[in-house]
Amino acid sequence: MRTTLAPAEIRDAILDAADRLLARYGFKKMTVDDLAREAGIGKGTVYLHFPSKEEVALCRIDRIVERLLERLRALADSDDSGAERLRQMLLLRVMFRFDSVKEHPQSLDDLMSSARKAYLIRRQRYLDAEAEVLAVVLRDGRDAGAFAFDDAMATAHTLLLATNALLPSALGPRELGKRKDVQEKTTRIVELLLAGLQRPGLQRR
Repeated sequence: MRTTLAPAEIRDAILDAADRLLARYGFKKMTVDDLAREAGIGKGTVYLHFPSKEEVALCRIDRIVERLLERLRALADSDDSGAERLRQMLLLRVMFRFDSVKEHPQSLDDLMSSARKAYLIRRQRYLDAEAEVLAVVLRDGRDAGAFAFDDAMATAHTLLLATNALLPSALGPRELGKRKDVQEKTTRIVELLLAGLQRPGLQRR
């Protein structure tokens, strides 16, 4: 690796290495030595950026969510109807995460057993950030006369909670192996949620 890499580039290189190693070895077998070797840096350099392999794995989830939020904001800014934007956003939040761990489903369970408390703190931050994006679309839909609800943020959180059961952190390795099933279940839940939000006569036919 070039010694001229900026700290942010080194951090990304370590996270990229973690992506590959989690697929190759899984979380339990992955070591900091492995991360350093895979990233082409010294072990001490890994510790300059992350205090432990648990933190590397958690920051990898942070990066996935950051990328997801970029996609969600792009959908929120599209010219589609409020219902269609919400439909795509809710499906995306589940399937984007699914695809990010499909090569190493057991690693997520292993990480949860090692760093569950730290993950739960992060998860609330993820939910709040996603809710803010959904709330924008909800308000747009209400202003257009398509949606009926009282509180945008509370409604956004409800939509997220209703689809959380299909996120990778809530599924076992066997369920995570069936992408088509997860997508179909998510679609059914999303359609029910949208039907409850939309004013009579505006439901998708």
